[in-house]
Amino acid sequence: MKLAKALFAALVCGALCGISPAVSAANTAVPQPLPLAETGDLSRGADNFYVSDKLDSEVVTFHNIYQMKMEGTLFTPKDMDRAERHPAIIVGHPMGAVREQSANLYAQKMAEQGFVTLSVDLSFWGGSEGTPRNAVDPTIYAETFSAAVDYLDTLPFVDKDNIGVIGICGSGSYAIAEAKIDPRLKAVATVSMYDMGKATRSGLRESQTLAQRKAILEEAAAQRDREYAGAPVVYTSGTPEHVDENSPAVAREFYDYYRTRRGASDRTNTHPLLTSNVKLMNFYPFNDIDTISPRPLLLIAGTDAHSREFSEDAYRLAAEPKELVLVPNAGHVDLYDRTEVIPWEKLFDFFHQYLK
Repeated sequence: MKLAKALFAALVCGALCGISPAVSAANTAVPQPLPLAETGDLSRGADNFYVSDKLDSEVVTFHNIYQMKMEGTLFTPKDMDRAERHPAIIVGHPMGAVREQSANLYAQKMAEQGFVTLSVDLSFWGGSEGTPRNAVDPTIYAETFSAAVDYLDTLPFVDKDNIGVIGICGSGSYAIAEAKIDPRLKAVATVSMYDMGKATRSGLRESQTLAQRKAILEEAAAQRDREYAGAPVVYTSGTPEHVDENSPAVAREFYDYYRTRRGASDRTNTHPLLTSNVKLMNFYPFNDIDTISPRPLLLIAGTDAHSREFSEDAYRLAAEPKELVLVPNAGHVDLYDRTEVIPWEKLFDFFHQYLK
């Protein structure tokens, strides 16, 4: 386990929502949220738990093609004419998170613009089904967005020909992967996107060596053997429970969101299963990304974001129409909840233009 800890700490993006070494074998129960003693940095309009007084909301359930129950929150404008059909937007949360972390904020802001919106929990997380909990399967994650379209198509007030998607962090790569094979997703926007495949294989700026990658695979395989023989499951990466002045900047960035009152949820502690986390190494969301065209693609990232490279990769490979928006002086997590930093007008204009 010491080798796995060192390698997962070195693999910056092996931290799916922050930097942390692999959780030790002794940590075999699903990690529980810590008491929130810290408020977090609420500057620049941080408002993760925003609740709009202009909307109606309801928790809804539906199923994916694997007959797994999915859970989400449906937002509609209070003054919406339900006799008419309206464009809709699906919103996916960051990897390791749940929908009240960033996704609900985006869904509400878009619903205030007149869209029907649906924020969803990915399978294995939050209110959506899937066992073991916190398991990683990028194909099933991506399926979330098609399942959401299936559900929205049944609502009489939704225009089934005008449904778009916003993917935040890891959900950006899952949304792109699904849009390649589901033409019902008519417009795709990503915010602070992680290419979860490249991040897990290669780390930030391809800092992980092939030898390190193989060592991680060996450790995951050995852990499978242990668990099949009856050992408890082990969790890995995710946001650290503690940081100090010596912690990497990215770790502190994620900690300030996920481990403080700013953005913490009692429905997740961000740690995925070690044995399934390696599934991401076979995930290549940008292969054939050009086939999304002529449907439009909007990529939003902060100029200071450690994840900026993934949005730039996607933009380089995608076909027109496409747009890359770099938000000045914004980091990765800033675009989760800082309402004074998120380029709302760009998102509003994009979806008003392409979802008629």
